[in-house]
Order: sequence, then structure tokens, then C-alpha cells
Amino acid sequence: MAKEYARTQRVADYLQRELAALIQHEVRDPRVGMVSVTGVDVSRDLAHARVYYTVIGSDSSEEARESTEALNRAAGFLRSQLSRDSNMRSVPQLRFYFDSSVGRGRDLEDLIRKAAEADRDLGLRDDGTGE
Repeated sequence: MAKEYARTQRVADYLQRELAALIQHEVRDPRVGMVSVTGVDVSRDLAHARVYYTVIGSDSSEEARESTEALNRAAGFLRSQLSRDSNMRSVPQLRFYFDSSVGRGRDLEDLIRKAAEADRDLGLRDDGTGE
């Protein structure tokens, strides 16, 4: 059982590296923009892969809708490029999803910074006591 997990994880890691390079160098659609592949989840039977990505300047899936559509349209091309360059018996079907965790992380970081500044303005120390 552990060996099967290791295989799916190795395939996911391989797909993440290769897709990042292929999208950067081979996809010519201007709607794609500056895409970073943040993760890949591969099904246990290696038939399907969920590819998570972010786009510079987009914090929500609505802002990245055009990129998602363009990447899903290019999925067949990317899959054929992967099959040409790899020795995998079959390449999983690719489906692209916007990863909003980066934007949420940035928002949380901003909230924490604002709270720390407010505490500093009130004269509180890090342990919650006054100076």
C-alpha cells in the first residue's frame, strides 16, 4: 500500500515540474499569463490529475477565470507533450484549478501585520501586558 502512495506522489511531483516548464515555454495563449503550478493531485489509478496553479496579479478564481479556461483548453496539448517526453505508459487527464490559498495567505499576513501595529500603537508588548 505504501508503495502505491509513493508512486502517485512521484507521478504528481513529475507532472508538477514538467507542467511548470511546458506552460512557461510552450503555451502561447496570452490569457494564461504568469502561471505558477503549486501542486498536483493524481488519482490512485493514475487516470486523472488535478493541477493547482496561481497567476501573478490574481487572488481569486473569478480573476483567474480566463487563465483557467485557457489552461483547460490547452490540457490536451500539454498531455501530448508529456506523453512524448516521458516514459509513462499513460499520462493522466489534466484538469486545472486556481489555487486561492496564496491570496488567502497574503490576506491573513496583512491582518496579522495590522493587528501587531495596532498593539504597538496601544503600547502592548508581545506577551499582552503593558510596558
